[in-house]
Amino acid sequence: MIKHLSGDYETVEYDERKYVLLYDNTDNEAYPVHWHSALEIIMSLKNTYIVNVGGVDYHIHENDVLIIPSGELHSMPAIPGRRYIFQCDNSILGEIPALEAVMRGVSAPQLINADADKELQVRARKTMLDIAALYSSKSELADVRIYMEVVGLLTAVREDQLRQNQEKMECDDEKLNEYSEKFGTVLKYIDNNYMYDISLDQLADVAGYSKYHFSRIFKQYNSMSYIQYINARRTKAAEQLLFEPDIPITEVAMRSGFKSLTTFNRIFKEIKHCTPTDFKKLLEKRTL
Repeated sequence: MIKHLSGDYETVEYDERKYVLLYDNTDNEAYPVHWHSALEIIMSLKNTYIVNVGGVDYHIHENDVLIIPSGELHSMPAIPGRRYIFQCDNSILGEIPALEAVMRGVSAPQLINADADKELQVRARKTMLDIAALYSSKSELADVRIYMEVVGLLTAVREDQLRQNQEKMECDDEKLNEYSEKFGTVLKYIDNNYMYDISLDQLADVAGYSKYHFSRIFKQYNSMSYIQYINARRTKAAEQLLFEPDIPITEVAMRSGFKSLTTFNRIFKEIKHCTPTDFKKLLEKRTL
């Protein structure tokens, strides 16, 4: 049951727990299209569930795990059974620089099942069961340990992606390490300069590759294009500025690196599924 829905935005209430929420869900009811700022992880305990994320149907069989990034529109039809629905405050994960490489692994929904990777599925299932046990405990460190479990799972997901990327790119460990070092430098450059114009030529020079090679390898390695990464980084900066009530929307756009309000509105809505103005209103409601 969604307690607070404004349009298609859900305000996640963590109740007595400040940063995490777990439903042991047996309700046979439909969840309408909605999105929220929390990271969500669903595991089926009984029956097969269908979750539509961004227009794509994901079939979650028993013991399968689906990770839904924050900001993704998703819905679920009414199906009887039992599932864990876990949500956590994504800002905690997103604001730790050391976790940026891990969080790139969940820039899109991730379905973990035996067909894709049996070992990873076992790891994901154990993580969810451990989270459930911790959630029901009375330990003052329960939330901390839950986040450690989440980070461990997301790290395993990203490691699996890198192994798959290595196979697709047909490169050895030495070459993969080279890409890791080069793109680490590139991403740091973007993080430090997103508020300015950043061209393909500039990024290729930072990496030391031709722009054609850079563009192709960047997308293969990071599972998104360099333009998508820049837009995501600028949107993340805009989110933080929108928390400040005295900063006009136009100034938020300029300070985040968007050169026009039209472009800012379009890209922000593509990523967050609402306009910057609507997002700011949602933030104001949360503080009332």
